[in-house]
Amino acid sequence: MNDIPSDSNDGAIRIWDWPVRLTHWLFVLCIAVSWWSAEEHQMEWHRYSGYTLLGLLIFRIYWGFTGSSSARFSHFLRGPSGVIAYLRESREAHRDAGHNPLGGWSVAIMLVLMLSQVSIGLFVSDVDGIESGPLSHLVSFETSRTLADIHEVVFNVILAFIGLHIAAILFYLLAKRDNLIVAMLTGQRRDARIRPMRPVPAWRILPGIVLATGVVWWVAA
Repeated sequence: MNDIPSDSNDGAIRIWDWPVRLTHWLFVLCIAVSWWSAEEHQMEWHRYSGYTLLGLLIFRIYWGFTGSSSARFSHFLRGPSGVIAYLRESREAHRDAGHNPLGGWSVAIMLVLMLSQVSIGLFVSDVDGIESGPLSHLVSFETSRTLADIHEVVFNVILAFIGLHIAAILFYLLAKRDNLIVAMLTGQRRDARIRPMRPVPAWRILPGIVLATGVVWWVAA
């Protein structure tokens, strides 16, 4: 297969591939549906959104090791010295496509939080024991109820991180005139100083889809 298409226009620098962009916006949708379904006690929708979110997370983790350069954890996760250097020395020095060292860790934390939330939800039971996660039979009822409380706390932490994420987007938009939303929609930025992402063959998407589908099928079966 050919490399993942750029969907780019003349003069635009490619910074995100379409699997990253698609999973990003599906994360947004799944979290919104999960919140709504929990508030409205629509547990069937809640389960479906949880399964979908689990599949997306499995794929995104896979893609973080095999995807285009800007999608890879090795590309945007730096040690404490790298983050401190970015904050102290020159933020303008970051010219690689994708997340800066600080943003990279925020992405990693968000992925860990979402994966924790979904994983805990698999073992949760409601007060009556009627609505239960698919793996709740593996733990005691008391444990499943404790996990239900933790499930709610983790979701509140996720909401806090979403608030910080939105605040950062607004800061870049208003203070730096840098529209990160458009970049995540189109995958492009018009900045000649940025080194474009390095794409990978499109066939690499298929093992990730198979892996994600297999895990979700095993959990839900």
